[in-house]
Formats: sequence, structure tokens, C-alpha cells
Amino acid sequence: MLLTSSGWIGMVIYLVIIVAFFYFILIRPQKKEKKNHEAMLATIEIGDNVLTSSGFYGCIIDVTDDTVIVEFGNNKNCRIPMQKSAITQVEKPEAE
Repeated sequence: MLLTSSGWIGMVIYLVIIVAFFYFILIRPQKKEKKNHEAMLATIEIGDNVLTSSGFYGCIIDVTDDTVIVEFGNNKNCRIPMQKSAITQVEKPEAE
């Protein structure tokens, strides 16, 4: 079946609408969330309480470029180095 020029134009418009839909519904919100997560990771400091992606709560005791050392629980010997990207939530200590 041959498409006329108006048929091609309609198909192109339809494809543009689909691409725009995927951009605004899927891609743009994901980029925004990634940007917010990177901004949160940039503000990490020693003494912050964090929640890891595995569900553990801990306190940061050392920060480097890509990794942090997190102390879990009251046991001072439970210190685990992990990537910054494994941190999902940061809670700043309250000023006294």
C-alpha cells in the first residue's frame, strides 16, 4: 500500500508525539531525580546519619571522593567502606 504525502506527514507527527510523551513521562523525571541524588551526595559530611540502599542506618566517619566509611550500630568496630552511590538518604545532625 502506497502512502501519500499526507500519510507520511501524519506518521511523522505521530512518531514525534510518541517520542515527546516518552521524554516528558520517563526520561525527564529520571534525570531530575538523578540530579537531586548527586546534589545530596555532594553535601555529605562526617557525622551525618545515612540510610544505605540495603536498608542499614549508619553514621559517616570518613569521606573520600567515591567512597565513605559508615559506622553501623553502637559497636565501634563495625565500620564498612562503601560507595557513595549506595547512600539513599542523608539526615544532618541537629545543631545543639
